Amino acid sequence: MPGAASSLKPNERAAPDASAPVGIFDSGLGGLSVLRAVRATLPHERLIYVADSRYAPYGERDDDFIVDRAMAIGEWLVGQGAKALVVACNTATAQSIALVRERLTIPLVGVEPGVKPAATVSKSRVVGVLATAVTLRSARFQSLLDRYAGDCRFICQAGHGLVQAVERCDTSSPALMALLESYLAPMLDAGADTLVLGCTHYPFLDRAIRDIAGERLQIVDTSVAIARQLDRLLDAHALKNLVTPPDTLPRFHSTADGESQRQLAAALLRLDAKVEHVDIPSRRTRLAEPDIV
Repeated sequence: MPGAASSLKPNERAAPDASAPVGIFDSGLGGLSVLRAVRATLPHERLIYVADSRYAPYGERDDDFIVDRAMAIGEWLVGQGAKALVVACNTATAQSIALVRERLTIPLVGVEPGVKPAATVSKSRVVGVLATAVTLRSARFQSLLDRYAGDCRFICQAGHGLVQAVERCDTSSPALMALLESYLAPMLDAGADTLVLGCTHYPFLDRAIRDIAGERLQIVDTSVAIARQLDRLLDAHALKNLVTPPDTLPRFHSTADGESQRQLAAALLRLDAKVEHVDIPSRRTRLAEPDIV
């Protein structure tokens, strides 16, 4: 009411309504696997997706850079009216989720490797984990192993080069297959019967993994679990949209040119959608780029 003191914190805005969009972001295109699961689970939700492809992969960045980008993109999505945020990147979740959750004013869902379900389903008690180097070295991941490993042996492999392959829409080239086989062979030789995909890019390599391992590996992909958690979170905050919106296609944005994102969305999600370029500056990227006068 006029003249009343605001109860909002600095940079906070009025609570969004149920028709507001859900924001999803990843370092690049991997979060499209999460978007696919969210669309299947929550078909009435409007979605905004941001691929930070200009700075991908996060798995080769330092921790401060990852936190810096996650905060900048999260704040940009809040500014776009997002009612909830999905950090659809294992690396960004591992390094930044606590700070982002503390600073943003909307509900948040992060991603973490499916160590717990893998430990539950593995019969051989040997489990392979493919993830980025940053995820594997994070305290969050080590805590997962400590909590759920039990009598399981986890063989952890950094998937160097796999994110870059997916970013260029390569999911089956001879070079990609050879690289993937070099990562999977030690797991199979050790008797692994379960594989955790610890990066949201990796579900797009499902067919390639099947071509190499056949049915010897049960694949744990957490994208469906993320969508279900988002469903629960929207319910808990009375933010679930129950009416089909007129704009059912997600809004796609990229900090790069977006062409690979458009191609991957068309090929793997059967979505023919425009990708808009967006500049989302942050402290670290401003420092890294020279001033233009």
